[in-house]
Formats: sequence, C-alpha cells, structure tokens
Amino acid sequence: MDNARFRVLCSHVVQWSSFTSAFRGDKRNAWITVKVSGMAQPLYLRLLAFLVLMATEALTSDNTQKCKLAHENQSERDVLKVLEPLTNQNFSVETEVGKDKYTYVFQVCGDADGVKGAGVVQKSSDDKKVFIGRYNSTQAVKGSDWIMLIYLGGDRYHEHCTQESRKAMIMISCDRSKAAGQLSVILEDRERDTDCFYLFEMDSSAVCPKIESKLSTGSILLMVCISSLAVYLISGFLYQRLVVGAKGVEQFPNTGFWSEIGNLSADGCDFVCRSRGSREEPPTYRGVVTEPLEEPEERDDHLLPM
Repeated sequence: MDNARFRVLCSHVVQWSSFTSAFRGDKRNAWITVKVSGMAQPLYLRLLAFLVLMATEALTSDNTQKCKLAHENQSERDVLKVLEPLTNQNFSVETEVGKDKYTYVFQVCGDADGVKGAGVVQKSSDDKKVFIGRYNSTQAVKGSDWIMLIYLGGDRYHEHCTQESRKAMIMISCDRSKAAGQLSVILEDRERDTDCFYLFEMDSSAVCPKIESKLSTGSILLMVCISSLAVYLISGFLYQRLVVGAKGVEQFPNTGFWSEIGNLSADGCDFVCRSRGSREEPPTYRGVVTEPLEEPEERDDHLLPM
C-alpha cells in the first residue's frame, strides 16, 4: 500500500474513533461534520467511504505476494497468482510411520497451522513441530494442468541427507469438480546424500486451464444470417402493420416475393424429382368379342386360284 492510501486510511480511522466517541457520549453529536478540502461533509459519509475502501483493499489484495521466490522472476510470480483461491486455508493430512503418527499441515503462501513462516509443518504425537519448508524461499513450476509448489529452507535432517535442509514439494493437479481437494502424502525421499524432499499431492480446480470457446467461421456466418433474418422480419412486420395497415398474412414483409419463391421451388422440385414419359402406356381395355372367330382355313380361301 502506498503512502497516500495509508494516510487516507489513517484519517478514516481517526474519524471513526471520533464518531464512536461521540456516539457513546451524546448521540446528537454523532452526526458531526468534518472539514475536508474546504468542504464540510457528514461523518457517516466518510465512514461509508472508509468501509468501501477497506472492502476494495481486501478484494484486490494478493496473498501470494507473501511468498518470497528463491529467484525472483515474473513467470513464477504469475504461477503463484493462479493459486490465489487456495490462500488463507490450512490443508492437513495424518500419516503413520511404524508406531509414530504425524500430521502435516500445508498452506499456500501463509503460516501453516499458525506457525510463523512455515509453508509446510510436521506435527508429531507429542506436538513437536518440524519445518518441512518455508514460504520465504519458494519455487513454482507450471504445467498444462498442474502446478508444482516447492518450499525450501526447512529444518535440517539430523542423520539423513548429509544434514541438509528439508524441502517440501506439493503437486497440485487439475480437478474441475473440486475447489480444493484432500492433501495426501506421497513419499519422503531421504535415502540419498543430497536433494531429499517430501512429496505431497492435492487436487484443485484453480490450476485447471481456462476453456476458451472459439467460434468457427461457419458458426459466425450462421449467427449473422439468423440475426439479419430476425431484424428483417421484425422490422418488416412492424412496417406492414403500423405504416401500411396490413392485416393477417399481408403483414409478412414482401409476401408476393416469398410466395413466388415458394412456387418456383415447387416447380423445380417437380421437374427434378418426377419422371414423365419414361413409363410404357398401360394396355387399353379392348372388350370381349361376342362373335366366334373364323377358322384359319376359312380365312385362306381367298388365296386359292379360281
């Protein structure tokens, strides 16, 4: 917060104190005015402005700024901003190693379990707390649908990993059905000389890539055509009804043109889909002969010579 805004907040706090004092002492003095820049303003308006300013400050605050990057750069800072919805929350998980029980508490850029400076803290059954990683030494790596948050600078090992500092790695994977899933312990890799780490995992919709809806050219053209048709029909209908005074079907704009289009379409369909003259004519009905037919030899008599 810059100095100017700080001075404004301080002035509002002083005025709020004056208001409460006046209200406790004499309610009639609660509606006092304050001289600001040559203008007398009611104190309740100043109080309202103070509350609005405080609400705006809370909404615009970036809690991920509490994380100090091991190597400050804008790309990792942008990755941390993605985790803003997960801030101010403790995520815990219990695990057993032999007869020992441990509880791990994790917070994004905040004091895990209220322990100052702890990004991940381990609590044993006797309430002993061990720093697994601190958020004042942070690394952030982003993938297509996951973010790896790394807290360095934890308490040193006593016997393992050449007594180097502990390190916590939290894999946050995309799950659109969960705002913040359950924290789980994957492993503690300490069977090496250097670069030992604790690996945790949880799911969250905060790290999911944004789904961008891209309209195709055909969709855009279809929307333009439908919109143009709607404007044409509505404006034409209003003109025909209000200006021309048409009734019934005549209210439809350019009725004659659209009727002609329909007739032409019907003629074209009739021409293309129907076949004429390709079929044989059906046999005609000749009736039944009532007189007996002549015998063949009787019909050949005229061929014999006389």
